[in-house]
Amino acid sequence: MADTFTMGGPPETRRSPWRRLALILAVVGPGIITSNVDNDAGGITTYSLAGADFGLRLLWTLAPITAVLILVQDMSARMGAVSGKGLAALIRERFGAAVTFYLMIGLVLTNLANTVAEFAGVAAAMGVFGVEARFSVPLAAVLVWFLVVKASYKAVEKVFLWACLFYVAYIISGFLAGPDWGQVWQAVARPRLDLTPGSLTMLVGLVGTTIAPWMQFYLQAAVVDKGLTAKDYRIVRWDVIVGSVSVSVVAFFIILVCAVTLGAQGIKIESAEQAAIALKPLAGRYAADLFAFGLLNASLFAACILPLSTAYTVCEAFGWEDSVNRKFQEAPQFYILYSLMILVGALTVMWPDIPLIPIMYFSQVLNGLVLPAILYFMIRLLNDPMVMGEQVNGPLANLVSWVTLVALGLLSLAMIYLSI
Repeated sequence: MADTFTMGGPPETRRSPWRRLALILAVVGPGIITSNVDNDAGGITTYSLAGADFGLRLLWTLAPITAVLILVQDMSARMGAVSGKGLAALIRERFGAAVTFYLMIGLVLTNLANTVAEFAGVAAAMGVFGVEARFSVPLAAVLVWFLVVKASYKAVEKVFLWACLFYVAYIISGFLAGPDWGQVWQAVARPRLDLTPGSLTMLVGLVGTTIAPWMQFYLQAAVVDKGLTAKDYRIVRWDVIVGSVSVSVVAFFIILVCAVTLGAQGIKIESAEQAAIALKPLAGRYAADLFAFGLLNASLFAACILPLSTAYTVCEAFGWEDSVNRKFQEAPQFYILYSLMILVGALTVMWPDIPLIPIMYFSQVLNGLVLPAILYFMIRLLNDPMVMGEQVNGPLANLVSWVTLVALGLLSLAMIYLSI
């Protein structure tokens, strides 16, 4: 595939690094935001469990997972930049309303369950600091609703990009935990795969929590909403790469800090909240507080993006207006759906004795069922000249894409089989 964007141009442009930097800053955002938001409450819990239960043994898996994430996200970004349309709209146009309808059912249910998990993450993180859920959850719901409904896309994107910076809390926690870096690099350099049910289940969980169906719809919609086109693709690709690598770096340090503290002491946990509390006597108060702060930031971040992704996707699928740059009167379905997702998510967490763990499990099963189907449609669209013009996939890109689809499909089936 040939890049249509070049950094060339008039001589004055090539001689001006400031103009080049301004161009880059104008394009970046969708890839970094989409990848980092996947380090949400469920993701942090999964990485915490990987470190606590398996120590450093699964650190090496982040390298191939990152490569797959880059591939899949690049497909979404390229399709959005070249076609100028969101993924849901393209699926409806090329495969019909019936297929789109069933995909939307799966995505809405999955995203709703994940939104519940994000507000549960807010309650858990604030609970570490002594704030009750009846105060923290409603406040968080109002905050994320107000941010998106009352702000423009540029303003929302700036807030999200700043939120990405706060993931550094996990990197600092990793250093405060005082790991033996020799052992860490040895675990990375000498991959070892345990063929036990528990280890394989965790591997599937790491893949599933890093590559989710909603990400493909949100990234492509964000590229389109920002007005990026094929001429911006080279920078868009780097945006995707930087985002994918940064999310894996954060995951690396979450696994690391839990491995050298909880794992070394044989302490079992069931959630990221328990991990933060258990860290206090092992890694110090500051490491524990930073861990909990990271959970709060991630949960708020994802509580904004998941409902937003759902609103984008459903409105695209049915041909409704779908942009945060529109006023409520111009895109009522978009804002109503976004508001309902937040309202239901927050109220569910506030409901007494609600079974949050089965809800989170249900969302992961749906993720496993929906993701291979989404990738199938994406590959078909990327090979359609009516959609991609001259930027259709080449033979190598198709080979890698199909192999990735089959591998993820098998992993998804393994996740469902091993979880039953």
